[in-house]
Amino acid sequence: MLNLMLRGRITRWEMRLTELYLPQIKRKRSKLHGWGVFALENINKNKRVITYEGEKITSKASEDREDRYLRRGEIWCFRLNRRWVIDANVGGNIARFINHSCKPNCYSNVIDGRIWIIAGKAVKPGEELTYNYHTDGDKEIQCRCRPGCKNRL
Repeated sequence: MLNLMLRGRITRWEMRLTELYLPQIKRKRSKLHGWGVFALENINKNKRVITYEGEKITSKASEDREDRYLRRGEIWCFRLNRRWVIDANVGGNIARFINHSCKPNCYSNVIDGRIWIIAGKAVKPGEELTYNYHTDGDKEIQCRCRPGCKNRL
């Protein structure tokens, strides 16, 4: 891949090239919980899969929404940093359907102000993509990553 780093930052050209070569994924019913996202092709370890998109709101503004979502057993808000949160329930993309797992095959990373879901190991076609939500706060919901999981999110 073309390396267009300037002062340690990824340029817009490199970001666009990365996005052109994102792996093929699909939303379909999951055995874990509701909808899930599945690989349609082999995905190599450390490959960027997709960005987590949605409405960018302040952390303060997200509190009421997060409470409402948690009461329904859902998690849509992803903390970008201390000030900002991405609410995928508003304007989100397919990444919002990637389920939590205590033993995930992906991880999240903020790169130049965007939340990326990245393969943490090689993923085979048909395999469901998962990552650890690493939730915080005083409200919790039951983890559904596998039958009998006792963890709480």
